Amino acid sequence: MAERKGTDQYRLAEELLTLRCGETDASCLRSGFGIKLRMQRVTELFRMAMYPHIFSTEPIPAEALPGFVAEKLQQGTELLRDLSETAYRVNGDPCPETAAATAVETFLASLPEVMRLLQTDIDAAYLGDPAAKGRLEIMLAYPAFEAISIFRLAHALLQAGVPLLPRIMTEYAHQRTGIDIHPGARIGERFFIDHGTGVVIGETCVIGNGVKLYQGVTLGAKSFQLDDEGNPVKGIKRHPDIGDRVVIYAGATILGGDTHIGEDSVIGGNVWLTHSVPPGSKVYNTLSTRM
Repeated sequence: MAERKGTDQYRLAEELLTLRCGETDASCLRSGFGIKLRMQRVTELFRMAMYPHIFSTEPIPAEALPGFVAEKLQQGTELLRDLSETAYRVNGDPCPETAAATAVETFLASLPEVMRLLQTDIDAAYLGDPAAKGRLEIMLAYPAFEAISIFRLAHALLQAGVPLLPRIMTEYAHQRTGIDIHPGARIGERFFIDHGTGVVIGETCVIGNGVKLYQGVTLGAKSFQLDDEGNPVKGIKRHPDIGDRVVIYAGATILGGDTHIGEDSVIGGNVWLTHSVPPGSKVYNTLSTRM
């Protein structure tokens, strides 16, 4: 009986192996396993380097802080360079080692700007939420900081030219917070998402300074354009632009690459919007309820 059971499992294993995506599997076999979990580790190493008092798992004396940060930067850099080579190799780059080295250096140079932007986001959360008792609470307990801190790192990595890995980073944030921000989105200073669950921000979305979103907001695309072979057209503007100091309340859906929300506008809860509105607009859901 034991022999037959083993044989059945072996046959099932062979069947499962034949169903895998051969091209993707070959790339992984050449480049190494565990890219998803290792990229999560990279994310945490760089967040520990930026905010050791928030993301480290051990007490750090003040005199040891520079050494701790330098160590995390070194560990993150080495692992990121290795994973970037994998990503470039999977993407078909002819010189993945050179491409990875250049991109990682560009990414590292962007870290001070990432931290500057995150400080404005922390300030926006503190000033934009009466329930916030302090900035430390925001960094420790707010899903917005969790998601935005990962997004800003992922966006910087995407800007440096690294394929695949930025999307893994923001999906990691999505899993942890329920906030789904594509790394390609462009988001200005003082960005705050209150509560956060269910927020979706698409790849080509452009968000100005001082924007505030509530839970369940979708900044998405209309129906996809298809090419002559029926495949979605890539690389076109599909998601809306949100002007400075716009507030978008819970459950609102704003769609389309040609949709622009003018600065200082307020979009009410559960609004469905597929056209532009001028600066200073107030758009509310006016559907009445029959008794």
